[in-house]
Amino acid sequence: MNFPLLHSAVNIMTPILFAGMGGLFTELSGMLNIALEGLLLTGAFAAAAGAYYTGSLAGGIAAGILGSTVLSCLLGVVILKLRANVFVAGLAVNLLAGGLSVVLSFHLFGKRGVVNLPGLSPLPALRLTSIPVLADLVSDHSPYVYASLLVLVMGAVILYQTPFGFRLRSCDGHADALVSLGLNPDSYRFAAYLISGFCCGIGGSSLSLGLGAFVPNISAGKGWIALVVIFLGNRKPLGLLGAAFVFGLAEAFSNYAQGIFRISADFILAIPNIFTLLVMIGISVYTGRRER
Repeated sequence: MNFPLLHSAVNIMTPILFAGMGGLFTELSGMLNIALEGLLLTGAFAAAAGAYYTGSLAGGIAAGILGSTVLSCLLGVVILKLRANVFVAGLAVNLLAGGLSVVLSFHLFGKRGVVNLPGLSPLPALRLTSIPVLADLVSDHSPYVYASLLVLVMGAVILYQTPFGFRLRSCDGHADALVSLGLNPDSYRFAAYLISGFCCGIGGSSLSLGLGAFVPNISAGKGWIALVVIFLGNRKPLGLLGAAFVFGLAEAFSNYAQGIFRISADFILAIPNIFTLLVMIGISVYTGRRER
């Protein structure tokens, strides 16, 4: 028995999981990264441009990582060195990515709309099991899905099993302890921004290269959802995985509901955004009650 809804949810959650893992590093270092949406979009556009001009998926992935990491590096410098407001700088990155991708798309491809990537072979789906339910969850997926799980495990090991991770987490509330050891907390926060850019670059490339085209605003709010997922998952890697799957399931349901329910398509497509808003309100209420 097949469960296409579960299979679709796993695919949808992949870029969210990449961005969420990157955002988790900055969050645990004490820096709220609201630029995840812009970093995802930048990674998607850079990956499409890289694949278009190199003719290879590897070139596209490398370009996506480079583009998002460079922008994240710039964000880290502006916030940590120039002491810009973290919210203003993050929003500026989101706005910059949205506008710049359209401008560069016109100059590089002569198009402001969809940019197709001809001649690229899609990544093959990997079949790991034929067991019902499990197959929909863990089999017949793009390598990006398994890469996201690998990044999740590696991130958890780095954060909780290495001196670097311990020091990075100490930046949030115990920065004075690092200073007493002769360490600079901002250097660890800057490293967290670079890791965030790296993860968003891969996540963004999964959007454009997985589709075989770049579409304006292809991230479609997934970076904002990733930010919510971090807190819904209690700032833990395993919680991040569960929360990302829940949001993936919500979007998968909205896609399938278009052909089932006689409801306005605009309302159905808004289901993931409505769900995100409700979760954000719930988190705010819960956090407020805990602080009383």
